[in-house]
Amino acid sequence: MPTGVAISDVREQLFGAAERVLLRDGPSALTSRAVTTEAGCAKGVLHRHFADFDAFLAELVLDRVHRIDSQGAALRDSAGTDTVADNLTGALTDLFGSVAVAIVGLVTSRDDLRARLRRTTPTGIPVLTEAAAMVVSYLTAERELGRIAADADVDTLAPTLIGAVHMLFADRKGTPPEAGAVHKVVTAVVAG
Repeated sequence: MPTGVAISDVREQLFGAAERVLLRDGPSALTSRAVTTEAGCAKGVLHRHFADFDAFLAELVLDRVHRIDSQGAALRDSAGTDTVADNLTGALTDLFGSVAVAIVGLVTSRDDLRARLRRTTPTGIPVLTEAAAMVVSYLTAERELGRIAADADVDTLAPTLIGAVHMLFADRKGTPPEAGAVHKVVTAVVAG
C-alpha cells in the first residue's frame, strides 16, 4: 500500500484480518506480518496504533469480550420467552459459532497475552469467563420468573453449560455441531 494513504477504521480492519488468519490458520500463524498482509496494509500501520503485537492481541480479545456484553443483554431480555433450552441453545450457538473458540485457543497458547489479560480478567479464561457470567445472568432471570427450579445453582450450571457446549465446538477444523446436538447438551444440563 502506498504511504500516506488514509485507512478508515484501522482497528476494525486489523481485528477482522486477525480473526480471518486465526480462523483459517490457527493461533500459531497469527503474526503481525500475517495480520497486516491479510489487511492489505504495511506492517508499520499495526505498530503505529498499538505498542506491540501482544498489545494488539489483548485489544482484539477485549474487543471481542465486550461483544459478549450485548449478546448477554439480548439473552437476558429473552427470559420468559420461548423455552430456557431454546434460548440458551441459540445464544451458545451464536457465541461459539463465532470466533470465540479460536480466541480461547489464542489466549491459552500465548503466555504474554494471558499475562496482559490478567489485568482485566484476573481469573478464568477471557471470553469463557464472560460467557459464563452471561449465562448466570440469564439463568438468574429465568429462576426469578419460576421457569427453572428456585434452588437451581446457576453459578454451577453456567460454567457447566459453557464447558460442555465449548467441547462441541472446540474442533476448529471440524464441522460445527448441529443445533440438535447443542440443544441436547443444554437440556441435559438444565434438566435438574
